[in-house]
Amino acid sequence: MTSAANRRLRELCARAPVIPVLVIEDARQAAPLAEALVAGGLPVLEVTLRTAAALDAIRAMAQVPGAEVGAGTVLDARDVAAARQAGARFAVSPGATPALLDAAEAEGLPLLPGAATASEAMALLARGFEVAKFFPAAPLGGPQALAALGGPLPQLAWCPTGGIGAATAPDYLRLPNVLCVGGSWVAPKDRLAAGDWAAVEALAREAAALGNA
Repeated sequence: MTSAANRRLRELCARAPVIPVLVIEDARQAAPLAEALVAGGLPVLEVTLRTAAALDAIRAMAQVPGAEVGAGTVLDARDVAAARQAGARFAVSPGATPALLDAAEAEGLPLLPGAATASEAMALLARGFEVAKFFPAAPLGGPQALAALGGPLPQLAWCPTGGIGAATAPDYLRLPNVLCVGGSWVAPKDRLAAGDWAAVEALAREAAALGNA
């Protein structure tokens, strides 16, 4: 991991307290969804590669002014290349393998890799990573687990994701080793299906204010 990529990840994580984790089934929703989230104060967006529409959604969102769009659920070199070609500015993975780390470095795509244990965190540090994703955060012990990891590994900053909502996000954001959290609650499926972008913007505005809580 290069120092430039680390700086880029830190900058992205500092833009807002919440990175929306988005599962998009219909690419036609992508642009208005991104516009609503950006207007609400959440400019950094993670589109998970879990649907057939994901890459088209990234392409559409990348054209929205103010949006910083990344690809989530990036698992291998093929995903890294596809995300890059679609216009993703960063990538997020639930874990990390040497092949995935090598591919992201070769593509020049800043990667937020997942780690769940001290050993996995140490392996990322050994590769030069300074920022990681703690996943799945809630089942792994939530804020208490991250606080414990911060003792022996204070040099690693985190973006916890998985089972986090508006009520629990502040508990993570208060930790000195947490830069931001990832969450899907700002873009509920029913609001997307209804095209209720005003509701999404309102949820984004509430989430953006969590950094001041």
